[in-house]
Amino acid sequence: MEIPKSMRAELDAWNSGKGIDLEMWIGCEGRFALAVGYMTIFWPEFEVIENFIVRKGSLMDAIREFSSQPGSSRLSVERTMNHIHLVDLHHRGCPDATPDKLLVLGTTLKEIYETKLKCQFPDRPCAVRLYVPENTDALDEYEITFWQTAHENVDA
Repeated sequence: MEIPKSMRAELDAWNSGKGIDLEMWIGCEGRFALAVGYMTIFWPEFEVIENFIVRKGSLMDAIREFSSQPGSSRLSVERTMNHIHLVDLHHRGCPDATPDKLLVLGTTLKEIYETKLKCQFPDRPCAVRLYVPENTDALDEYEITFWQTAHENVDA
């Protein structure tokens, strides 16, 4: 994995300027509680509700509400229910959120979700999209979502 440029200075400052690698840094700075929490994002549980694949714990009321909106489709509902703004993994305004970190995180999450969905739902092909805004400094617009490709040509 390419270490985001914005992290390099922090890692290089460790050990009286000799630096530290990412894995050793996690060992120094990380917490097990956070590692367990991150599992909900990095290896999420999915389930099928009314022919939608959604992250486990999604509310049926929310699915029905999105489905009842004018112009909604199975595709738009599934994409909306499954989207995550990457900056929301931590509080908005978190000072260490940077475009390069969100890009590395989003790219990796895209690969993870593609793998997990294909493994868990081999008979329901899915598309995973990482949205990177044109204005790369618009941190709140980095987003990942997924949907079943069968919904692409079907109306609600």
